[in-house]
Amino acid sequence: MSNELSRVRTKLNQYFTEKLEQFGATAKGVDYSGELAQQTRFAELAKIITNPAERFSVLDYGCGYGALFDFLNAYGWRFDYYGVDLIEEMIVAAKETHRQFPDMTLTTDEKEIPTVDYLMAGSIFNNKLDVPAADWCGFVVKSLHHMNSLCLKGFSFNMLSAYSDQDRMEQRPDLFFGDPLFFFDLCKRSFSRNVALLHDYGLYDFTILVRKGL
Repeated sequence: MSNELSRVRTKLNQYFTEKLEQFGATAKGVDYSGELAQQTRFAELAKIITNPAERFSVLDYGCGYGALFDFLNAYGWRFDYYGVDLIEEMIVAAKETHRQFPDMTLTTDEKEIPTVDYLMAGSIFNNKLDVPAADWCGFVVKSLHHMNSLCLKGFSFNMLSAYSDQDRMEQRPDLFFGDPLFFFDLCKRSFSRNVALLHDYGLYDFTILVRKGL
């Protein structure tokens, strides 16, 4: 599976690089249908922040061109932002579009990121390409365990839902549609007693919040 994932990551790198070249540093440049869908998902992910009145640190896991920073910054919150992405071109775009924020840390090397208060991962599990769904699910599970180790107060992630319309799923076999009940149970049993499943915001996906130490 490791060799297969390496191959898929190479193809995903090409896929998202082409999206960025086609649409630039925009929502469509990171494969969202549009800015509204992007902002809606950010709002759900950001619910992991329990007390935004206090300064916090956040890791944008799969940061793209850094749009989540802009979303959080618009609230006037005080936070330390770290963004990591496997795709070098995304990091270049993030740095270029955020030159006025020199304190941001943007990198492709996860080792440069300290342990943070919160981790947010937006839509990083959707594109499985030709990997069998069961194998991709196993990859997601391992990734969640890793994400849990990178934060102190909690993490949030979203995923296309297995409750999506059947014809939509059949039309896009390259996408992964996760079972929200499976992932809720996994997070509840593995990471924290304080887990929320959000599936009521009008899109074809769900968001899970894992809060630690409450």
